[in-house]
Amino acid sequence: MNSHAVSALERAAAHQQRFEVSFATYFAELADDLNGAQLGRFPARCLDLLAQLSLRGGKRIRTTLLHEAAGLVTREEVPGLVEAALSLELLHSHALILDDIMDDSPTRRGGPSTYYACREDLPNHPQAALGLAMMTGDLAGFLALRVLSRADLPADRKQGLLDVQLGVTTDTVLGQVLDLERDVNASRSSADDGLLETVCEYKTSRYTVLAPLRLGLLAAGQNLAEHEESLRRYAQLAGLSGQIRDDYLDLFGDPAVTGKPAGADLRAGRHTYLTRELLAVTSGDDHETVKSALGSADSPHRTVDRIRDIAHRHDVHTRLQKTIDHYAHAASAEASTWHRHWNGEAVALFEQLPLWNTHRNR
Repeated sequence: MNSHAVSALERAAAHQQRFEVSFATYFAELADDLNGAQLGRFPARCLDLLAQLSLRGGKRIRTTLLHEAAGLVTREEVPGLVEAALSLELLHSHALILDDIMDDSPTRRGGPSTYYACREDLPNHPQAALGLAMMTGDLAGFLALRVLSRADLPADRKQGLLDVQLGVTTDTVLGQVLDLERDVNASRSSADDGLLETVCEYKTSRYTVLAPLRLGLLAAGQNLAEHEESLRRYAQLAGLSGQIRDDYLDLFGDPAVTGKPAGADLRAGRHTYLTRELLAVTSGDDHETVKSALGSADSPHRTVDRIRDIAHRHDVHTRLQKTIDHYAHAASAEASTWHRHWNGEAVALFEQLPLWNTHRNR
């Protein structure tokens, strides 16, 4: 590993460590800040559940992208980045909570999902448990905008950041809606592959990669117009690589590391890049085994193990990994064009980041 790569890794770790402190401080102060949390047991529980999920790990990739995007322009401290990082991660918590409700997922990040925690709290009131989980997700989404609106920034700079975050919030919700449509189509054996790409664009590329890039550059005073096309290409390529790696880990990852049970997407009936590949390369009994497990919430571990064996026999893991590598190298090549107008150390991180993703284990 060259010195640029080592330096980039160290900076990424430092960004993440600083953010964890900021996020913990934010939640420690939030209950006092929101008077509504003192009105009853449920508001306080919403805040507690949101804090538990938000502080229970995560890759914090958006935080790194945000700070390094500003670092493309300057190595000076940039006002507004702390609030932007909080906003991005709160929006991510919102998306995770909604995902787990839609998928009926019991775990997230090595602990109970927000939805299942609410169900444990209210075992005799299933509708209230669902409502409490939904309100917790909504709260996260609104807090994401609130924290950014309170940033101590010039009005025009703050408005630019809010415009980006409002746009990506809308995109994320639309992505969730498209996600539902994709999986309903898949259950009817008429899945639209184009819809799979669109969901990835809205739920991964735009809010995981492009939004942090745009927010960091705007906070540092950069005019986005002349770079927008390249930023979008990078986000799309890196987003595809990251999403396919996530899908890969659903079957081939270690649940102790990923924080989710193996085959969770399969049991939920999700039409992912992994399930698309499995259905495309199998036939006969193997194909029927995959189809019958897709969307079967009570599939036993042995069925998931059998599907993993089927995937290995048909070389699905190798096919997916080649696709992950292809998009990652294409994203890295796009970032390499940034050397001519931005700081080389920060550019090096954007070159390396998609390549790190190709073999991450969570």
